[in-house]
Amino acid sequence: MNASDTPFDDTTSDSSREHDARRDIVVTAALPYANADLHLGHMVEATMTDIWVRFQRLRGHQCRWIWASDTHGTPIMLRAQDEGITPEALIERVGDAHRRDYQGFLCDYDIFYTTHSDENRDCAQTIYKRLREAGHIQERKIEQLYDPQKQMFLPDRYVKGVCPNCNAADQYGDNCEVCAATYDATELKNPLSVVSGEKPELRESLQYFFHMAPFKAQLQDWLQHAVPQEELRNKIEEWFDGDLQDWDISRNAPYFGFEIPDAPGKYFYVWMDAPIGYMSSHLHYCTQQHTLAQWEAAWAPGSRTELHHIIGKDIVRFHTMLWPATLSGAGYRVPTSVRAHGFLTVNGAKMSKSRGTFIKARTYLEHFDAEYLRYYFAAKLNGGVDDIDLNLEDLVARCNSDLVGKVVNIASRCASFLSRHFDAQLAESLPEPTLYAQFTDEADAIAEHYEHYQFAQAVRRIMALADLANQYIADAEPWVLAKDPQRQPEVQGICTQGVNLFRVIAIYLQPILPKLADKAAAYFGESAFQWEDIFQARLGGTVQAFKPMLTRLDTKQTQALLDATKLDLEEEAKITGSAAAPTAAAPTPAPAYAPIAPTIEYDDFAKLDLRVARVISAEAVEGSKKLLRFELDLGHETRTVFSGIRTAYDPETLAGRHVIMVANLAPRKMRFGLSEGMILSAGDEDIYLLGADDGAQAGMQVL
Repeated sequence: MNASDTPFDDTTSDSSREHDARRDIVVTAALPYANADLHLGHMVEATMTDIWVRFQRLRGHQCRWIWASDTHGTPIMLRAQDEGITPEALIERVGDAHRRDYQGFLCDYDIFYTTHSDENRDCAQTIYKRLREAGHIQERKIEQLYDPQKQMFLPDRYVKGVCPNCNAADQYGDNCEVCAATYDATELKNPLSVVSGEKPELRESLQYFFHMAPFKAQLQDWLQHAVPQEELRNKIEEWFDGDLQDWDISRNAPYFGFEIPDAPGKYFYVWMDAPIGYMSSHLHYCTQQHTLAQWEAAWAPGSRTELHHIIGKDIVRFHTMLWPATLSGAGYRVPTSVRAHGFLTVNGAKMSKSRGTFIKARTYLEHFDAEYLRYYFAAKLNGGVDDIDLNLEDLVARCNSDLVGKVVNIASRCASFLSRHFDAQLAESLPEPTLYAQFTDEADAIAEHYEHYQFAQAVRRIMALADLANQYIADAEPWVLAKDPQRQPEVQGICTQGVNLFRVIAIYLQPILPKLADKAAAYFGESAFQWEDIFQARLGGTVQAFKPMLTRLDTKQTQALLDATKLDLEEEAKITGSAAAPTAAAPTPAPAYAPIAPTIEYDDFAKLDLRVARVISAEAVEGSKKLLRFELDLGHETRTVFSGIRTAYDPETLAGRHVIMVANLAPRKMRFGLSEGMILSAGDEDIYLLGADDGAQAGMQVL
């Protein structure tokens, strides 16, 4: 069987099925490696996946989240040796810890299995045999680096040396972190074994390769509908220049993994059997559920079951080249979509043990509720592959402002009146049905954002509704009307309207904040919300006693988290013998304005993230002679910014104008509210806003 005779099945893309009556969906997240604790970077992907899965279930679709530990490879073997335990004991312990932490972050997966399973061995061997029978496996002798002291061939990441491209020292054997060049480990200058510190030697070894060239045209066609992110697709297309390189799928003993059939001493490379873990974990789940026919149908060519992979951008090549070619060559279906996300930075920089910002998932959960971070990530995930930044001061300010000050505030303001004055009885009708319809009219747009992983856009729309609800209550002033016995029916109607608007918002937020949604459902005496509940207001019945749903965060929690992280790193340093991390201080918001500063270097200026923003509105700040309050559109989110240019501009003339702002300035708490950036202006006696050229678009980065 030739690859050209077995084209990839034309699996329907994710976007074309959004409105099917009931979809059958299998979703996977990347498999966490079972040799270390989870950190907050892992939670970006876990949150992203969980939100999408919960949204699909909320809409009534069958959506199974299949997950597992990635358990094979040299790092697992060496870590177990260092601890004096078996690899099996190590992966079981770490896998249990991973399940605990993911559950702590409210991940509602259907199964979290392991790649070290009988099912995965059987699936990997079946796929390998099919590929071999189809002529896609080739044997070849190659030279590899060998550690004579440890008597083992060295994986690329277990060799360090000088980059052959830029001469940077201390680089791994697969790519340079300085110049981004990729190369073979044998090309390194002055290579050293990471395991022993000795100089490795070249030795000849027989290895097995997956012949990729016949799949080139098929992969290019599949890519057009299976990778919806254009920036990612453009990057992948660069890899198709020239012939596709064959993939080395074997490793020499000693190695922790599955032995290749009929090849003693040879093991499947971890990236061969790890993606097969999606298939085998799904097999284990269906076997448990007595639905084996569903598994067979899901992995058959032309399957109507959607298969979506959510991964980090660092493992795109494996999921868009090796994995679909492996599936097709072995006679299985290919993925419906592969979607990637960026990395997590903390306070604008890569997570760092030396800075004390390498925060473990478990440590976070000991100081903050999971829903706050879920919301914070959702407010930044816009469907692209850009890195997202965690600023702990910003997390506290945003969650207090949005979740406590806006969302929960709607319910708490109205529930107290219903309880005190009306025995928790709802009115028989809404005084403002048009306003309620305005909330339900947002359902399609919000659903569209969720479907395309544009969670930040969904959050922006939902928070705009929260603003409308709070404004309605503020204008209606039920606390004033309640003083007049003749106007009690109006108060009951206003509060009934308010809690129903809150209920709609809670349903919209359910994929992001499932615990909050459960509390809201319990308040209304409902077991669980469904998407269609949005369109039916709750009237005439009684509500339950109102209980606090979220508590306001304190900045002291931020420092406590960083102090605990420092202790984590010191404990790790004792075990590994590495240097302990210095004390990490809580980030302090930068001032909005500063006097002329001394000369800076270009690298200092390059830290600024300058963006074009469209002015949605501008208004004078009551109680201030200088400040204007701006609502700015950055394309993927809105920001509130205070700027001291009131004496220079009439605020009514600024709406629609494009300005330049510093987007990565830490939020600043002011007496009048939270300022989330800085608008650039210049001048001496006269002040002028720095603007953008005609045709500029919100969100565009200023180079």
